[in-house]
Amino acid sequence: MMKLLISALFFGLLAVPATAQAQSGAPVTGEILTGWQQPDGTRVAAIKLTLAPGWKTYWRSPGDNGIPPHFDWSGSSNLGGVGITWPAPSVFRKAGVRTIGYANELILPIIIAPRSSGKPVTLHADLDIGVCSDICVPQQLSLRATLDTTSRSPTPAIAAALAARAYSASEAGVKSATCSLRPTANGLEIQTRLNVPSAGGREVVVIEPGQPNMWMSETDTSRNGRHLTAIGDLSTTNGGMLAIDRSAILITVLGENHAVEIQGCTPG
Repeated sequence: MMKLLISALFFGLLAVPATAQAQSGAPVTGEILTGWQQPDGTRVAAIKLTLAPGWKTYWRSPGDNGIPPHFDWSGSSNLGGVGITWPAPSVFRKAGVRTIGYANELILPIIIAPRSSGKPVTLHADLDIGVCSDICVPQQLSLRATLDTTSRSPTPAIAAALAARAYSASEAGVKSATCSLRPTANGLEIQTRLNVPSAGGREVVVIEPGQPNMWMSETDTSRNGRHLTAIGDLSTTNGGMLAIDRSAILITVLGENHAVEIQGCTPG
């Protein structure tokens, strides 16, 4: 995935939304912010979701009771690749249920690589997402925009969302990350041990296997000084054999002050 480093917020004019889906009384509406062009020819844009009061939508790993978002870019033209940068989400707890996502508004930056550099990109995004208030319901949005600006000036809303991403392991001062595996009746128990400073408050650790056809439970998390331990269950969704690639595992620490993403872990 392409990476974009943002060292400060940029100030300028907000890009005019190119496409919006608006339905009277809908819990969520969406639009594409057209953003800017980078010196290497890639484009920075964003999907903006606006939620009705009291409604939330989900992060890429929403928790056991959430609906994971799905993006379909197949209707686009001159699109070579898409990279998504997720702002750090919030953890919601209600009636003993934990979900992970965003309230009020989500600006989701996307880095676009054109198939033919220097030419406009017609971006067509079909979204299948879940939204929750007192009930949880699936929603479908179809958004379309032409990305043809030659402006190099970042738009503040997208720049702010990029700056809200999780810290990398090196940025957060992670000293080590290990994963140990133990067979269970339904798959494997995975235990991660992280040597990382506190992210603030009541931390949640999310483990994503990074491989298809795998399901990961929520984790039980505990901290002792710099050492953060998380334990959860891993199984396949198709009843097949489990073959774990530790380098593909993505570990995210969600704290009250910031989030941290750690790619891969060593045996431990």
